[in-house]
Amino acid sequence: MSGASRKRDLLVVLLSLNSGATDAIGLLLLGGAFTSVMTGNMVLLGVSGAQGDGSLALHAGAAIICFVIGCAVGHRLAGSARPDDPVWPAQISRALTVEFAVLVLYAAFWMFAGGDVSEAGALGLLALNACALGIQSSSVQRFGVPGLSTTYLTGTLTTLVMRLTAGKPLRDVQLSALLLLGLIGGATLGGLLALRAPVVAPLLQLACVGTVLLASRFFTPTRTSATVTTAEVTG
Repeated sequence: MSGASRKRDLLVVLLSLNSGATDAIGLLLLGGAFTSVMTGNMVLLGVSGAQGDGSLALHAGAAIICFVIGCAVGHRLAGSARPDDPVWPAQISRALTVEFAVLVLYAAFWMFAGGDVSEAGALGLLALNACALGIQSSSVQRFGVPGLSTTYLTGTLTTLVMRLTAGKPLRDVQLSALLLLGLIGGATLGGLLALRAPVVAPLLQLACVGTVLLASRFFTPTRTSATVTTAEVTG
């Protein structure tokens, strides 16, 4: 694996940290729905029907719809992987810039309100977060690396266990493990901020995506196969 590919993978791990933080903030502060785990939201939607919980249904449904919209926007901006893509296609940075702008809008509203918003306001902010992570989710697919993801990581965990069970060396599952740890670490940090310093919680998300955007500017436009490296990760 080239040095540029390693740097790319570390930035993707940072995006998975953002996913964990955003999910934790959504669960704890914005109505109890996920912003990236749509499988979980579909389950919550079903549970809300069984319980007759209209609020949960509204939040889970809004998150799903806005995540889908974000995915569509992200794909339109980032496009699909091409054989002659560089390690970090410029279109990905373009899409992540839009994600960053959405997060800035959410952060500004949240911090202006002092972290105390109405139920309707929380629903709107949850929707913005879900849209942002939808953009991020589809944008990462432009890399064209099989299974490389920052949002749907159950498959990553499954593949990691299968490869370890098959006796594969740790280096073959290193990226999978880092993505999972990034998600958990982000959820931990996001949860701590949500519980102890909720007003500044959005700064963690902005720091993650902002750092990725800044670091991506230092990639050279060297072209490489869109399907090489990190094939061990399955989303």
